[in-house]
Amino acid sequence: MPRDKTAGVLRMHGLNKDFTVTGQPPVHALVDVSLSVSAGRITGLVGPDGAGKTTLLRLAAGLLRPSRGQVSVLNLDSVRQAIEIQSRVGYMPQQFGLYQDLSVQENLDLFSDLQGVPVEIRPERYAQLLAMTGLEPFTERRAGKLSGGMKQKLGLACALIKAPQMLLLDEPTVGVDPVSRRDLWEIVARLVEEEGIGVLVATSYLDEADRCQQVIVLQNGRVLAQGPPEEFRDRMRGRVYRFTPHHAREVRALQAMLAARPEVLDATIRSGRVRSVLAADSVTPVAALAPAAGCREIAAGEPNFEDAFMAMTAHPTGGFLPVQSEAPPEISREVVVRAQNLKKVFGAFTAVSGISFEVRRGSIFGLLGPNGAGKTTTFRMLCGLTAVTGGEISVAGRDLRRSRSRARASLGYMAQAFSLYRQLSVRSNLEFYGRAYGLYGNRLAARIDWALDEFELRRRQDLSAGDLPGGFKQRLAMATAMLHEPAILFLDEPTSGADPLARREFWLRINGFAQQGVTVIVTTHFMEEAEYCDHMMIMSQGTDLAQGTPDEIRCLAQTAENPDPTIEDAFIALAEGRTTAGSGVPR
Repeated sequence: MPRDKTAGVLRMHGLNKDFTVTGQPPVHALVDVSLSVSAGRITGLVGPDGAGKTTLLRLAAGLLRPSRGQVSVLNLDSVRQAIEIQSRVGYMPQQFGLYQDLSVQENLDLFSDLQGVPVEIRPERYAQLLAMTGLEPFTERRAGKLSGGMKQKLGLACALIKAPQMLLLDEPTVGVDPVSRRDLWEIVARLVEEEGIGVLVATSYLDEADRCQQVIVLQNGRVLAQGPPEEFRDRMRGRVYRFTPHHAREVRALQAMLAARPEVLDATIRSGRVRSVLAADSVTPVAALAPAAGCREIAAGEPNFEDAFMAMTAHPTGGFLPVQSEAPPEISREVVVRAQNLKKVFGAFTAVSGISFEVRRGSIFGLLGPNGAGKTTTFRMLCGLTAVTGGEISVAGRDLRRSRSRARASLGYMAQAFSLYRQLSVRSNLEFYGRAYGLYGNRLAARIDWALDEFELRRRQDLSAGDLPGGFKQRLAMATAMLHEPAILFLDEPTSGADPLARREFWLRINGFAQQGVTVIVTTHFMEEAEYCDHMMIMSQGTDLAQGTPDEIRCLAQTAENPDPTIEDAFIALAEGRTTAGSGVPR
C-alpha cells in the first residue's frame, strides 16, 4: 500500500560533521545543514566535488554520527536508533556496493541475510526485483562480469531487498550509458508513484535534477539553495543564449572564445551551437560577445537547472583558458589512426566484429556505445594494450600488430580510474610517469615544471594523490599522460564521476591541445560531451552502428515531433533499433 506522500522521511537541523586526523586541523565536511526530504517524491542532491554529498547520505543512512545538530530519519533519531534506521532505509553507494566475485543470486542472498529478510518471503521478493530490473536471465552470472548498466540495476535491487521506506542513491548513474540511465530513472519513478517512498539521490548529471520534485545544492559543506527545479530555472530567464557558428567545424573555436569572456559564466556545446549563461550584472550587449565573423545567429535559450547551478557555483570560465594556437592545415589533415576490419575474439565470444574508421591529426574522435558494446576492447587495441585478432590497425604510422612498443611511444593514455599512485605525492607521480615514458634529467624537470603550471598543481605538489579533490585528480592524470608530449591522447571515460565544473575545465583543455595538433580519441557516457568531437562512432555488440560528425549523428533521430534532436536522442534511437545507419555515412 502506498505510504503517506505528505510525510517527512528525513529531517536535518543545524547539522555539522567534522573529520579529524591526528596532527591536522579538522575538516568541516558539513556546516549548519538544515533540510527535509518528503515521502512520495524524488529529491536531488547536487554540488561540486567535495561539497559533502556522500557524507550527507551516509548520515541519512545511519552509517555516520553527526558532530553537532540533529538528524531524524523516519522519525527515528540517527544516534540512538541507527540500527533501526539501517533496517528501514535502502542505501546504494557509489560503485553500487556489490560483491564482484558473487553471482547475481548470491548478491541478493547476501543482502537478504544482512537485512534480515525472512527466508519464506524471499522467492516472491526476488521475482519482483529481477522482473523490475530485467536481470532474470543472469542470476548465475558473477557481478564482476556484468555490464555497467546491469551492475547498476543489481545494486538497486540489493538496496530494495527489504522494501525500504526511504531510498538513498549515491551517484547511481555514473559510468553507465544513456539507455541504462533512463531505465534506472523509470524504475525509481515507478517506485515513488506506486509505493510512495521518499528518494534522495546525489547526481553529477544536472539534467537529472530537472526530473526531481525538489533539489538541494551543496557547496563547501553548506546548503547553497534548495527548492523545486522550476524555481531555479525561472531565475535564469533572460540570461541564456545560443550562439550558432557559420560552419559546424567552427563551434569549438566559438565556444573557447565565449568561455574566455568575463561576462560569460558558462559556455558549452549543445546541438552544434554554443549555449552560454551570462552573469547577472553583465551590461555588455549580447551581440557584442561574439564577432559576426565567428557567429551567424544569436537567439535566447530556454533555461534549465544546469544553467542555474553553474551561475551559483562556477567562477567565470575564463579562469581556465584553452591554448589558442592553431594546428597547421597540412598537419591537421594527416591520418594518424587507421583501423580496417578490426576484430577481437575471446574464446567463443566476439567482442569486436569488423569495424573500420580513420582519425586525422588534431581532431577529436569519440567512441560511444551502450555498456558492453566493445568500446573498451577497441580502445585497448588502439593503445596496444590488447592484441588484435583480425584486421589491420596502424597508429602514428606504425602497424600495431607488428611494432606495438614503438607505436606506444607516441601515445598518452588516461585511464577511467586515473591510474594514479594514491600514496605518492603529486610531484612523485609526475616523476614516476615521466621516467616510465623515458624522460630524465633536465628534460624531465622541465616537463614537470610545465605540468605543475599548466594544470595549476604547483600549490598541491606535495599532497598525496589520494588526498586530492576529484577535479585535481583528473588534472594530475591528464598531466601524467601529457608529460612526454604525445602525438595521440587516449582518454577512457575521463570525466566519469567528475562534477560539472571539472568536466567543463577538462574539455577546454582538451580543445586547446587539439588546436595544437594533438589527436584525441575519447570514450564517454556523457552524450553532451560528444558534441566536442569532430567525428564519432557509435558501437553496439561489437559492431559499428553509425559514424559521422555530430550533425550527421543528430540527424539520425530527426523527426517531425523532434526536429532538433540531441546526440543522446540519436544514441538511444540507435541502441534501441529505432533508426539505422550504414557504416561510415549515416543514412
